[in-house]
Amino acid sequence: MPLNTKPSMNLRRQGIYLLPNLFTLAALFGGFYAIVQAMNGHFEQAALAIFAAMILDGLDGRVARLTHTQSEFGAQFDSLSDMVSFGVAPALVMYSWALSSFGKLGWAAAFIYCAGAALRLARFNTNIAVVDKRFFQGLPSPAAAALVAGLVWINIEYREDLAMFAELLPYTALFFTLFAGLTMVSNVPFWSFKELHMRKTVPFVSLLIATLVLVIGASRPALVLFSFFICYAASGYLYWLWRFIKKPHKAAQN
Repeated sequence: MPLNTKPSMNLRRQGIYLLPNLFTLAALFGGFYAIVQAMNGHFEQAALAIFAAMILDGLDGRVARLTHTQSEFGAQFDSLSDMVSFGVAPALVMYSWALSSFGKLGWAAAFIYCAGAALRLARFNTNIAVVDKRFFQGLPSPAAAALVAGLVWINIEYREDLAMFAELLPYTALFFTLFAGLTMVSNVPFWSFKELHMRKTVPFVSLLIATLVLVIGASRPALVLFSFFICYAASGYLYWLWRFIKKPHKAAQN
C-alpha cells in the first residue's frame, strides 16, 4: 500500500469556539479602551472601562462552561486578555492619573503593579491543579485592578467632598498601586467564591438584603464597589492573621 505523500490533507483545520471568546475579546477591548482614555485624560471613562472588562471577564468562563465550549485556546486567550485589562491598563491609568508626579518612583511603582499581575497570572496558570479551590493564592488580578480603578473613580465622583485631601492623593495612589501589585504575588489566601452555589435555598431575608444592596449600589456605584473591594483586599490579610494566631493553639493542644 503506498504511503500518503500529502500529509497536509490528513490534517484537520482547527477552529475556535466563537461565543466565549467574544466575551474575552470584549474584555480585552475594555482594557485597551481604558489605556486610550487615560492617554486622552478621560480617567473616569478609563476606570469604568476596567470595571466593564471585569464583568466581561467573569462571564466568558461561565459561558464556556454552560455551553460546553471550554478549550485550551480560550484559557490562553483569557490569560492574555487579563494581562492587558488588569495588568497593563490599570498601571498606565494610575501612572497617567497620579503617579507621573513622582518621576522615576511613579513609573517604577506602576511597573511593580504590572509585573505583579504578570507573575500572578503565570503562577495561577501553573498551580491551577494543585491549589485549594476555595481560595486564591494572592489577590486576583481583577480585584487588584478594581482597587486601582476604584480609587480613580471615587476620587473623580466625589471630587468636591475629597478636595481637602487633594495633597494626599498622589501618596494614596502610590500606596494603592504598590499594595495591589505586591499583594497579587503574596501567599495571602483570598476566598474564591467557588463554594457559593446559587441553586441552594436561602432564607427569605436574603432576598431583602440583596434588594437593599442593589438599591444602594445603583445610587452610589463608585462608593459601593470601591468599599467592597477594599473589604475583600483586607479579608485575605485578616484570614491569614486568624490562621497564624490559631496555629499555635492547635500545636499546643496536640
